[in-house]
Amino acid sequence: MFTIKDCDDYEIAKVLIREYSQIQGAEECFVTLENELADLESFYKGGALFIGYEDDIPSATFAIKKIDDITCEAKRIYIKPEVRGKGYARILINKMLERSRQLGFKEITLTTKPEIMIVAYNLYKKIGFEEVSNKDGTIAMKMNLQA
Repeated sequence: MFTIKDCDDYEIAKVLIREYSQIQGAEECFVTLENELADLESFYKGGALFIGYEDDIPSATFAIKKIDDITCEAKRIYIKPEVRGKGYARILINKMLERSRQLGFKEITLTTKPEIMIVAYNLYKKIGFEEVSNKDGTIAMKMNLQA
């Protein structure tokens, strides 16, 4: 069984985020990693941080970072390799969109690298994210949360 909970143990979140940062080719997505990990609670203040559990084992994470009163950014969407392919990404993203709306955001943005994360990129497009820019293979996407 897969469940998603608000993060109440920042050490678990740090382990998952560090594991995510080790993906070959994704290094540039983590240029502020140490500042983020030093104080996750403050970094995601006004947003949210979640942990996904498969059978009570921490297996996934995602965060919502407040940009301003209207816009938030999806961050650190990660599922451990050994539990991928079970539909958890869609569950995580739906929860992320639901919470973003509950927090009052009107728009959500994210960045991804299709060259490294093609499955995620295709899922974002399928769910309704639109490309807004491509800078050296890093795609910026956004979605209107009021639609």
